[in-house]
Amino acid sequence: MSGFVKILGPQFSTFVRSVMIACEEKGISYEYGMEHNGKPVALASEELLSLHPYGKIPVLLTEDAVICETASIIRYLDMNFSGTHLQPDAGLARAEVDQWSALISRYIDQAIVRDCLLEFARPKGENGTVRMDKVEQATPELQRALDNLSKQLGDKEYLCGGGFSMADILLLPMLDYLAGSPLGGLISDTANLMPYLQRLRQRESAQKVLRAG
Repeated sequence: MSGFVKILGPQFSTFVRSVMIACEEKGISYEYGMEHNGKPVALASEELLSLHPYGKIPVLLTEDAVICETASIIRYLDMNFSGTHLQPDAGLARAEVDQWSALISRYIDQAIVRDCLLEFARPKGENGTVRMDKVEQATPELQRALDNLSKQLGDKEYLCGGGFSMADILLLPMLDYLAGSPLGGLISDTANLMPYLQRLRQRESAQKVLRAG
């Protein structure tokens, strides 16, 4: 398949960035933003709920499909567009990528983004200050997530043994934001994660997406 796709969602979203990186890797033309049919779409609005049953982003819009949930979007792009393969062909290797894509989308995202980074991005403390007590409470689970990633990575170049994959694409924007946050030292202090992040940042797709915002 060839053609143009629209990524419904803001560029600063880690999951939107993952879909953008997937498009860059596969050479797919795309645009992004919170507009649909020429009109702004608000988070949790009725229009967004018509595209995603829980009113979340991103949503992929093509001429003949509406796809939600980031991992499903990337699988769809990988299967329906030519270019670099983002999933291995072999069954066990593909299952490993699927497994880590699910773990990243659920547990790693929760530990890094929802419980920690959003405390800095959208402070809810008194007079708009960061609730450092919340950050401190969440830090052990964040470290657990990083330790699990470090263990899975081992001495491999990429997260799963088959090479660069959608699992790396899902993880990259999260680690990139974390590295630039007040908690970034945790990446440097966790064996093998900073060299891994630097390798991913050097990809042309990452250069275009991560440095665009």
